[in-house]
Amino acid sequence: MRQKNLTMDEIKQQYPDQWVLIEFTRLDEDLNIVSGKVVETASSKDEIYRKLLGADVKKFAIEYTGEFPEHEAYIL
Repeated sequence: MRQKNLTMDEIKQQYPDQWVLIEFTRLDEDLNIVSGKVVETASSKDEIYRKLLGADVKKFAIEYTGEFPEHEAYIL
């Protein structure tokens, strides 16, 4: 599924409300993803972690492209 290099804004637009496995190509000074290639997507956190097990990536991050409810906290 690996695609062309996208900015984080483009990833959020193309994959709304999804968990996204990204092979990042550029980070900012705060280690936020600036750009990368989408390797896998999933609608649940558990599913994206299962897909990670079979992925061939070295520099990766998992991001959620939707909004988290204010009353919830997530530790990844």
